[in-house]
Amino acid sequence: MNSNAPSLQKSPNHSGIYNAISAYFMWGIAPLYFKLLIELDAGEILMHRIIWSSVFIFLLVLFSKKWKVLVQLCKQPKMIAKLTLSAVVLAFNWLLFIWAVNNEHLLDASLGYFINPLFNVVLGMLIFSERLRRNQIIAVGLAFFGVLVQLFTLGSLPLISLALASSFAIYGVLRKKMHVDSLVGLLIESLIMLPFAIIYWIYFVDSTTANFAENSNVLNFTLVMAGVVTTAPLLCFTAAAKRLTLSSLGFFQYIGPSIMFLLATFYFDEPLYIAEFITFAFIWAALFLYSFDAYRNIKVRRAKSGSF
Repeated sequence: MNSNAPSLQKSPNHSGIYNAISAYFMWGIAPLYFKLLIELDAGEILMHRIIWSSVFIFLLVLFSKKWKVLVQLCKQPKMIAKLTLSAVVLAFNWLLFIWAVNNEHLLDASLGYFINPLFNVVLGMLIFSERLRRNQIIAVGLAFFGVLVQLFTLGSLPLISLALASSFAIYGVLRKKMHVDSLVGLLIESLIMLPFAIIYWIYFVDSTTANFAENSNVLNFTLVMAGVVTTAPLLCFTAAAKRLTLSSLGFFQYIGPSIMFLLATFYFDEPLYIAEFITFAFIWAALFLYSFDAYRNIKVRRAKSGSF
């Protein structure tokens, strides 16, 4: 063994791997949290998610001494306009995910996040003029065929899955094109959504849980924890993205939907029909080919650069 090789403890990738696993694990078990709030409608849960994540992220920005970056960003109207658009897409994605979890569509949510990497590949080709390798084209074709199986067998498209996958992919593209600090950018997005959430709370929420003074301490704590549930995985993801290449990070993104699939099937007992299973099988085959191609491409690049 080469004595000059860095140990696992000293490797800069080591904490990146732990952060990536933590981020996707937390995203995977997030449905367990939202199920605790099943008595609330999706709009009310989203409202709390926006309000308390805004508070939590604002405190993080202050403690990380990034308030100067925040002030500078607020002086750029074009960037604020772009973040407004990404905030709308993010709010839609959050709302749909919450609704899916609490209306027995967790399998659809799982399928959506399995499809998401393939949406990223297609958007990369359409928007960033990225050239697709042969295996990537085959992977996208397999996923497309899997969706067609469900269309012709059940007579309907997996609209929830496609909407979740496409909205999160579009959000990723929008943020990729903005050169802003990830934490500060997320705070701006949250603050853009915040007035609408407060107005919704004051004028439109008509439920027994709307008044904190009448709720139990446990329920109020659970609602406030929406800020942590929203922000913690994003912070871990950001830390991982700084230490790992996007190709390496991609190998961890299946942790979340895999956990959702297991929860939906074995814990929440959502029915998995044959046509849906066939669709999943095609998506899994596509993702296996996509991951194999990415892994092989990483090895080729490392061999050319002389790093192992």
